[in-house]
Amino acid sequence: MKEKIFIILSFVSLGFGILGMFLPILPTTPFLLLSAALFAKSSTQYYQWLLNHKHFGQYIRDFRENKSIPLKLKIYSITILWTTILISIIFAAKGMLWLQILLAAIAIGVSIHILSFKTKR
Repeated sequence: MKEKIFIILSFVSLGFGILGMFLPILPTTPFLLLSAALFAKSSTQYYQWLLNHKHFGQYIRDFRENKSIPLKLKIYSITILWTTILISIIFAAKGMLWLQILLAAIAIGVSIHILSFKTKR
């Protein structure tokens, strides 16, 4: 029963990780790493699948081994983050200063977090 719950949680976490690639508010790396850890405890087959995955495998292995993020991915993440946050500040939060400040603070915090990791070249 425990393994089944871990597998379900792994796929949920993987889903959030995938969404995090497109939504700047969700962090990708922690969700992918959580998925890998949960798969490691519940299913060798799914764990190996994730580590050998065309898109996620190298990313997870690199991060787990080197605690680094590729430069291209850092640039992409920060660009998407600031583009979507600025669009939200200008159009969605128009006239709501508190929300604009909150969104800007989130963008700054996430940017600092991304930049705090070593850069893999």
